[in-house]
Amino acid sequence: MDFIGAYSPIHLKFLLEGFLVTLEVAFISIVLSFAIGIVIGVLRYARIPVVAHVLAVGVETIRNLPLLLIIFFTYFALPEVGMKLDKLYAAILALVIFESAMLSEIVRSGLNSIEKGQIEAARASGLTYMQTMWHIILPQALRRMVPPIVSQFISLLKDTSLAVVIALPELMNHAQIINGRNVNYVIPIFLLVALMYFTVNYSLSLISKRLENKRV
Repeated sequence: MDFIGAYSPIHLKFLLEGFLVTLEVAFISIVLSFAIGIVIGVLRYARIPVVAHVLAVGVETIRNLPLLLIIFFTYFALPEVGMKLDKLYAAILALVIFESAMLSEIVRSGLNSIEKGQIEAARASGLTYMQTMWHIILPQALRRMVPPIVSQFISLLKDTSLAVVIALPELMNHAQIINGRNVNYVIPIFLLVALMYFTVNYSLSLISKRLENKRV
């Protein structure tokens, strides 16, 4: 093991550049998948004829597919139908598709946990269904969903490493490049990579606990 050589300024800078790409992909994917997941979850909760059924089929299909397959599809299959995407956008699209399905189930479960009597009371007071959902039901449900949602965000951040299969220049890709230069770098580099992932994910878990404590 060569810790000194592995942790040279050039290598550390190279890893940091990859980590920034990882964080960029994760952040964009989290924002988009969270927004889409809420919309899908609400529409399924509302049980709109046909729409809810179609969404249910789509969500269950995506949830039962490996994320790696979706990444391959967005990068290698879409160009066959005229939709060629850059590696960055292909990875983001795959993550958004997969995570939106996962988050929509969390949202739907959270909405189902709210007592139905609150909807009836709100409607009786003159609020429309959308007003009831936006001002009363959804805020309560979101507070209850904080732990599973943050847990899903953590999974999303870790899942960005799968984009290494399409050579996205993220953290794992850069780690493999460095390891390819010298076999003695493998353990030091992977220890540092593990620490970088752990730092961000543990920070997210602490934020989740703090939000949960405030709710209680």
